Amino acid sequence: MKGLKDKRFIGLLSAVPFEGSVILKNLKKVSDKVSGDVTFYNGKIHNKSVIYLTSGIGKTNASHATTILIEKFSPGVIIHFGVGGAYPSSGLKTGDIAVAEKEIYGDEGVCLKDGLHTSEVIGIPFLVKSKKKYFNEFPLDKKLLEKALDSFNLVTHHVSPITKIKSGPFVTVSASTGTFKRARELEKRYNALCENMEGAAVAHICTLYGIPLVEIRGISNIVEDRDTSKWDLRLAAEKCQMVVMELLKIL
Repeated sequence: MKGLKDKRFIGLLSAVPFEGSVILKNLKKVSDKVSGDVTFYNGKIHNKSVIYLTSGIGKTNASHATTILIEKFSPGVIIHFGVGGAYPSSGLKTGDIAVAEKEIYGDEGVCLKDGLHTSEVIGIPFLVKSKKKYFNEFPLDKKLLEKALDSFNLVTHHVSPITKIKSGPFVTVSASTGTFKRARELEKRYNALCENMEGAAVAHICTLYGIPLVEIRGISNIVEDRDTSKWDLRLAAEKCQMVVMELLKIL
C-alpha cells in the first residue's frame, strides 16, 4: 500500500490467544511489553516488523487494545483476525474464510415493535469525522481487502486447505447468536456474512484515528440453534492465520 513503507509496524490483533498461536510461532526476535494490562509481542514475520496483541473478547476490550496499539506504536495498518460464525445463507462452511467489506454494530440503536433499528433513528452518530457521520456502519480499507483476497489465492496455489473465501458485511454483537431465528433476522437485516464480538469496535477506533484496517475471519461454525459439537475453532483459527501470514508477505 502507498505510504506503508514509511511506517514502522504492522499491527496484528486477535481477541484470544488461540486465534494467534500460528502467528506467535512464526514471530522472530520476539520481545514483549505490557501496557494497560495488555501484552504486546514485538518481532518480525517475513521480514516485516509487527506488533501482535490479544484484546480479550467484546467491544470494550477491543476498543481498549486498539487504542493502546495505535497510541503506543502508530502502526501503518492493522490486521484484525480470528474466528467467526457464518450466517445460514452466507454460502460459507466451517474452515472457509470471510473478509469484511464493512463492520456493523448489530445490536446498538433502538428496539421497536418491528425489531431493532440503527442509531440513525436517534439521529446521533457514533462518530463524526471530516464532516462524515458514522452511525452503525464502518467501511474497511478497500485496498487491504483486495490484498487479503489475493493472499487467499496465494495460499490455495500452494496447498488446498481452504475451499472458499467471500467478502461482505460483518456484524458485531454483544451476545453471540444461539438461535436460528435470531441468525436469520440479523443476516436479513444487515445482508451480512458472519458475526463476531469485536470487529465494529476495532473499525470504529481505526476510523477515528485514520488507520487502514482489514478484518479476516475463519469460519468456526454456522450460526443456528447452538450446538458446539458442530464447531471447529482450531481449524478456523489455523486457516485464518494462513491467510494472514500470506498477506504479510505482500504488504
